[in-house]
This record gives sequence, structure tokens and C-alpha cells, in this order.
Amino acid sequence: MERPNAPLCVVLLTYTVPLDEIDAKMKAHMKWLDAGYEAGLFLASGRRVPRTGGVILVRGHRKEVEALVASDPFVGSGAAQAEVIEFNASQASDGFAELIA
Repeated sequence: MERPNAPLCVVLLTYTVPLDEIDAKMKAHMKWLDAGYEAGLFLASGRRVPRTGGVILVRGHRKEVEALVASDPFVGSGAAQAEVIEFNASQASDGFAELIA
């Protein structure tokens, strides 16, 4: 199914501190993620394999997403760096297209 001009961003988090420091901040990070899901901004998220960071699929334009990601406790504390990649979803499976509509 075609989905022209659907603004999405992939956020790549890369940990900059040892995993025990990441784990200590995990509750705050999960609370931040929950708020993003409740607001309808986050579509999917999870750990990178191997566990060097995380990936978040976000609805929105790069500037907006960069501002949002800056409020992530991992990023704000310097425990992770974030790269935000904006793309226009020109095609998507039917089920996924409904999510990004």
C-alpha cells in the first residue's frame, strides 16, 4: 500500500556508559517511552542486538523528534547519544500503513 509523505523517524540510541549505569536509569527511560506511546508518537521500540543501545520508530518530523529525544533520561544524562533519521514512508504493508496514517 502506498503511503506518500508519511513523516517518520528512526531514532538510534547508542550507550556511552556501562550497562549497569544504563540499568540504573531504565525505569525513568521506560516511563518516558510510555508517555511517548500514550501520546501516539512512538510506533515501536526495543534494544539493539547486541545490547549497545536502542531503536525507536517515531511519528513526526526530525526537528520535533530531536526535541523529544533530548528529554529522554538516557540522552539528557549523557548515558546515550541519539541519531535521528527522518524518512518518508512511500510504501508500507496494509497493517503498518494503518498505524502511520
